[in-house]
Amino acid sequence: MYVGALTLDILLGDVHSLKEKRSVVRPLIAEITRRFPAVAVAETGHLDLHRRAEIGVAVVSASAANCDEVLDACERVVAYHPEIELLSARQRVFNEHEE
Repeated sequence: MYVGALTLDILLGDVHSLKEKRSVVRPLIAEITRRFPAVAVAETGHLDLHRRAEIGVAVVSASAANCDEVLDACERVVAYHPEIELLSARQRVFNEHEE
């Protein structure tokens, strides 16, 4: 069993309040969930900043290659949004034998 984790640090475009931030981040999370129903997605950081967001994605799979493939696809979904600048993406895959 492999667990893949992806952390996306994003800069939002023309956003001036936390309410506007939610109107960008929530649909993005919903889109990832809709396209990849087997992943878990949540806003995990920068909760009180209105122009920054951190989104966490997790997936469980029988192979490390499948984890990488799904997480790469999730990263591309975020990167292709013109109103969002992807500042960094950190991807990790853990297996049951790691301590």
